[in-house]
Amino acid sequence: MATIYQVSELAGVSLSTVSRVLNENDYVSKKTKQKVLDAMEQLGYKPNSIARSLASNCTNSVGILVSELDGAFFGEMMSAIEAQLRAAGKHVIITPGHSEEDKEKSGLEFLISRNCDAIIAHVEAVSDEYLVKLNKGKTPIYLISRYVDQMKENCISLDNVMGGYLATKHLLEQGHKQIKYIAGPLFKPDAYNRLEGHKKALKEYGIAFDEQSLFVGDFKETGGYKGLQHFFNINKEFTAVVCANDEMASGVMKCAREHKLDLPKDLAIIGFDNVHFTNYLYPTLTTVDNPVEKMGIMAANLVLKQVYKQNRANIEHIFTPNLLIRDSTTRLT
Repeated sequence: MATIYQVSELAGVSLSTVSRVLNENDYVSKKTKQKVLDAMEQLGYKPNSIARSLASNCTNSVGILVSELDGAFFGEMMSAIEAQLRAAGKHVIITPGHSEEDKEKSGLEFLISRNCDAIIAHVEAVSDEYLVKLNKGKTPIYLISRYVDQMKENCISLDNVMGGYLATKHLLEQGHKQIKYIAGPLFKPDAYNRLEGHKKALKEYGIAFDEQSLFVGDFKETGGYKGLQHFFNINKEFTAVVCANDEMASGVMKCAREHKLDLPKDLAIIGFDNVHFTNYLYPTLTTVDNPVEKMGIMAANLVLKQVYKQNRANIEHIFTPNLLIRDSTTRLT
């Protein structure tokens, strides 16, 4: 298989000149361009994306780093980003970070080594300082579901404090005062901020936050199941549970049914994210909408606008969550 180097030697021109011809750059004379085309034809050379990238310093690929490759939340995020970029003629390289600092750093460094034009990252364990420093390198970093003030123009995030507030306020408005909270791992900014919103709503209603009413889960069904079992074990009365995501809420439902509770009569449950299965649980899950699909599209548009200089209007950097009231919460009688 012929290479770009062989084309340049046969045509008697530099590699950059061959690359400019491949990218249809106007700064090549007709005579030189024809020499390159003749050499390509003689050698049977077929241009590829790597060759095309030499002149433009652009690979037309975007790296995506997410915490996990499974789960409804990350599936929706990756699908939205990929579809938007592909429609613009770009490709993605995806790698997981598993919410561990060393793995997130390794994943980011891998994507940089692959010469991605930009990286869209859902990272939870690396520090703000690390991200700011990394963003000063050759590959711009764009954050999704995280806000870093020094990189605010590169961030697409959700007001998680507001989301946590809306969830707990809804239960308080329904007359619930004995409320348990199952958080995600609190080193994760979204989990920490949702808990802050929960505390804010309690304070507004004159209810002191009780550490015994908190269980730190894992953002998975197992965390919700273990959390509710923990509250049963400590034998504290409660009428409602706020979960920091929908997967844990589904685990709470499973545990509640094993304890023969009638939902939502015996226990009101609220989640967070509004992933696709929430409307198919029984009862259907009241939740806070986290518009991850829209955020994924917006992150892709931000890259297309800033990196590829495409016309993308109305970039929204901070999204506001909405409460979706379904059947898993009811007024306390």
